[in-house]
Amino acid sequence: MSSRTLRALALASAAVVATTALAACGSDDETTTAAAGGGTAEATALKLGYFPNITHAPALVGVHNKIFEEKLGTGTKLEATTFNAGPAAIEALLSGAIDATYIGPNPAINGWSKSKGEALKIIAGSTSGGAGLVVKEGINSPADLKGKKIATPQLGNTQDVALRAWLKENGLNADTSGGGDVSILPQDNATAVQAFTQGSIDGAWVPEPNYSKLILESKAKVLVDEKTLWPNQEFVTTHLIVSQKFLKEYPGTVKKLLEGHIASVEYIAGNNAEAQTAANAQIESLSGKPLNGEILKAAFANLKFTYDPIASSLFTSAKNAETVGLLDPVDLKGIYDLSLLNELLKANGQPEVSDGAA
Repeated sequence: MSSRTLRALALASAAVVATTALAACGSDDETTTAAAGGGTAEATALKLGYFPNITHAPALVGVHNKIFEEKLGTGTKLEATTFNAGPAAIEALLSGAIDATYIGPNPAINGWSKSKGEALKIIAGSTSGGAGLVVKEGINSPADLKGKKIATPQLGNTQDVALRAWLKENGLNADTSGGGDVSILPQDNATAVQAFTQGSIDGAWVPEPNYSKLILESKAKVLVDEKTLWPNQEFVTTHLIVSQKFLKEYPGTVKKLLEGHIASVEYIAGNNAEAQTAANAQIESLSGKPLNGEILKAAFANLKFTYDPIASSLFTSAKNAETVGLLDPVDLKGIYDLSLLNELLKANGQPEVSDGAA
């Protein structure tokens, strides 16, 4: 997410702070009623977004193994589209180019803020964990980072916020221009891997599979495994969102999408090796290059695939972004609609999940 986008979203958030809660509550009641009230309307097509990244494994497996197509049935055509960045996926959802997408927490927060709580709902979790700070030898504590250069994937993205918040908690500062005690240099993951190998940066806070790639291929050492910073070592990395308009009009299709999502998560849990193969085959079909087998195995082991959205971590991430000056306060009340997911889980005899509401 660019600094220009962050400033625009911050201004939008500030302008609507007095009305966001009202808008969110209104849309939440209306959408939830349509979803939970037994609506069965189905669309002739479902436009689903996801990323060619192992953190989106439930989507990769669901598409490759045709799990979504099976659950949607012959009456609804699956139209899957891939994205390389969260902002692009959010723009597609806002414009109606897609109906639902797998996406990280910060883009969902920004989409909610930009639309004044009217564009999207988080309907399920997907992935937890799989990120952290890896560094070169000789760096053994936060104090050792003074004067060092650390990469993150993008200014204001989930890992960038996590690094800045962690540095602040440890008495170190970093500004958005690369200055301060620690110089944070946002850059795409491929560039960061190359820069670390060449010695032009001292470390990186990155998600899988680049986290494992830096460890296994570039001999980086782990300074912070992010999951150790969270309760129960769980935090949201990827979740599933849907357009509120689509949810209201076609709750039957959204329910079938969730059936496919649950089936994909459970397939991964019960068929780990086969799921790795399917996910990697889908990545290869999309990017032309599969992941190295050793990196794939390590990344899978460092990720947890779950339909629990781990809502509390989303609210904490938003507060962290506010604390480090990358997000104006935003009211997230109503961002979740887990009614259809919990209906399916209850029917399967499984425990329901929480939206974090008090």
